[in-house]
Amino acid sequence: MLYAAIIGVLIAIIITIAIFVVKNFSAPQKTDSLGKLIREGKIQQAQRIAKSVISKDPRNYVAHYWLGVTYMTDNKPELAYIEFKTVNQNAIFNGDIPEIDFRKQLGALHQKYNQNEDALREFLLLTKLDPSNAEHDYNVGKIYEAQGKAPMAMGFYQKALSVDKRMGKAHTAMGYLLFRSKQYGEAKKEIETAIKFSPENYSNYYYLGKIFKECKELPAAVKAFEKAQRDPSYRQKALIEKGSCLMIANQVDQAQVDFEHAVQLSKNDNSNESLYARYFLAACYEKNRLIDKALEQWNIIFKKNRQFRDVSAKLSQYKDLQTNDGVKEFLTASRTDFMELCKKITKEGLKLECQKIEPTRYGCAVLATEAKDDSWMNVRQQLTVVEYHRETEPIEEAVVRKTVDMVKAQGHSKGIICTTTQFSAGAIKFAENRPLVLVPKEQFEKILAKIGL
Repeated sequence: MLYAAIIGVLIAIIITIAIFVVKNFSAPQKTDSLGKLIREGKIQQAQRIAKSVISKDPRNYVAHYWLGVTYMTDNKPELAYIEFKTVNQNAIFNGDIPEIDFRKQLGALHQKYNQNEDALREFLLLTKLDPSNAEHDYNVGKIYEAQGKAPMAMGFYQKALSVDKRMGKAHTAMGYLLFRSKQYGEAKKEIETAIKFSPENYSNYYYLGKIFKECKELPAAVKAFEKAQRDPSYRQKALIEKGSCLMIANQVDQAQVDFEHAVQLSKNDNSNESLYARYFLAACYEKNRLIDKALEQWNIIFKKNRQFRDVSAKLSQYKDLQTNDGVKEFLTASRTDFMELCKKITKEGLKLECQKIEPTRYGCAVLATEAKDDSWMNVRQQLTVVEYHRETEPIEEAVVRKTVDMVKAQGHSKGIICTTTQFSAGAIKFAENRPLVLVPKEQFEKILAKIGL
C-alpha cells in the first residue's frame, strides 16, 4: 500500500516536470517559427500560434512582438500598437526581439496616433542604436520642426546629411526651413540639391517656385510651378501660385485659365486652396470686366467663409449692379462699347463735345470742348480732360495729383474725374481750389440716370 502511494507521487512529479519541460521547450520553438511564417506570408497561421503562446504564457513578450508584426502586416495598426506598447513596457531586449526594427515600427505608430513625444524618444534612441541610418535623424528633425523648434530641426537635418548627403528629403526640409526664415539664397541651393538627388519628387519644384517668386524672378517661378503640377498633391497649389505670378506680370488672361483649372481640381470647396483659387479667379474676372462672373465666385466664397479677405466688401461694392443697370453697363461693357458709352456720357451728361478719346489702364480719357452754337465757330475753345475710371478701389491723392499736373502741363482749362467708387480724403483735399472736378459714385449715378442709363 505504501509502495503504491510512493509510486503515485513519483508519477505525478514526473508528469509535472514533463509538462514544465514541454511548455518551456515548445514555446520558444513556436515563437522561433513566427518570423519565418510571416516572411512566407502565412499571417493568419502566425497569428494563431502567437495567440496560443500568449494564452498559455502572457509574459512571453517575444510572442507579443510577433503578434504585433502580424497585425501590422494585416493592416490592423491599432491592434499592433497595443502589442508593441506591451512589449516596450515589459520586455528585456536580449536578442530575441529585433530591437531596431521594433523601435522603428513603434516610433511610426506613435506618430500615427499623435504621440509625438513618445515617437521622439524612440527615434532619438534609434540614432544611438543605429547611427548609420540617416532616416532616424531625419525623423527627429521632422518632429522638432512640427514643434516649432527650427534650430534643433536644422541640426538633425544636417546630421542626417552628414550620414547620407544624397538624402533628398533632408535637403528639401532644410530648404523649407531656410525659406521660412527668408534666407532665399541658401534655401534655393538646398532645394536645387534635393531636385538633383530626387528628380522624381516634383513637390520640390513647388518650393523652388516659391523662392523664385519671393525673389521677383517670375519667369523662373512660372516654369517651376509648371513642373510642380506633375505631383497630383501639389497640382492645385502650383496652379494658384503660377496664376498669381502671371497676375503680377499683368498677364491676366493666362492667369484666369490657371485659376479656372485650379477651381475645377477642387476636392474640398471649404479648403483654403479652393477659396484662394476662386478669389484670384474673381480678381481676373473683375479686371476683364466680367463682373457677373466675379460676383458668382465672391458669393460662393462668402457662403463658405464670411470673413475671407475683402469678399464682403466686394459684394457690398457691387451691390448696385443688382439694381442699377446704368452702373452695370458702365462696369461690364466691352472696351468698344465702353468707349461709345463714354462719348455719350460726355455729350449728354456733361454737355461737352468729344474731340478725342483713348483707352487707358483705368478706363478711358476724353479730350472735350464746351458745346457752343455756330456763332462761336471762330473762337478758339479751351479743352477739358475727362477721365472715366472703372477701377474698383477708391481713387487716391496720387491719381488726382497726376491729373492736375497733366492739365497744367497741357494747358487745358480743367479736368474731370468720374468714377463709380469714391475719392480718398487726401484726394478730395488736394483737388480743392485746383482746376479739377471730382465726380464720385453718387453724382455719377445721377448723370447716368440723366441720360437714360
